[in-house]
Amino acid sequence: MAKALGRNPVSGIKHRQVKRVAAVKSRIPASTLKKVVVLLLDRTAIKGYVNPVPLGRTETIDLLTPEGEHCSVELKDVKSVHFVREFLNSFAPERKTFLSRPKLDGLWVRLRFRDEDVMEGIVANDLLDLLDTGVQLTPPDVHGNTLHLFIPRSALEEVKVLGVVGVARRAPRETSAPSQSKLFTE
Repeated sequence: MAKALGRNPVSGIKHRQVKRVAAVKSRIPASTLKKVVVLLLDRTAIKGYVNPVPLGRTETIDLLTPEGEHCSVELKDVKSVHFVREFLNSFAPERKTFLSRPKLDGLWVRLRFRDEDVMEGIVANDLLDLLDTGVQLTPPDVHGNTLHLFIPRSALEEVKVLGVVGVARRAPRETSAPSQSKLFTE
């Protein structure tokens, strides 16, 4: 009888309702669009807004220009995607290398691009992210206009780990004489 009514016998929900909820969840809210400057391998820059979630998962980057036009950029033509605070003429980080050992937690890496350009930065200490489709990088100049970068693997010639930055998380040592344990057991 449940199938005759178009209901799921397990949950009692109509099939049309399930499809409608799935369609709503797959929609991307406009607030997820971030300000970016896409630097191409030929050194041209395109300013716009992009959803960072599908970056590297598709062959193209869907960009919404400040004028409101849709622009599709091939990922193989992209050198880097700069997530910026403001659309300024100088979007590239002022420093491309660290002056001393960085203080941010993660892997300190040196990237060599296909055009022989070199840049250092911090990536998450997660090799699955690093070996995937690109590198999410925090630049050495954290107070500059560029907050972080996405660099596709196709733009890189070499990635070298220079160090692991951050303190090791260790379990606290147990003392031989627990002084307050009697307080809570009586």
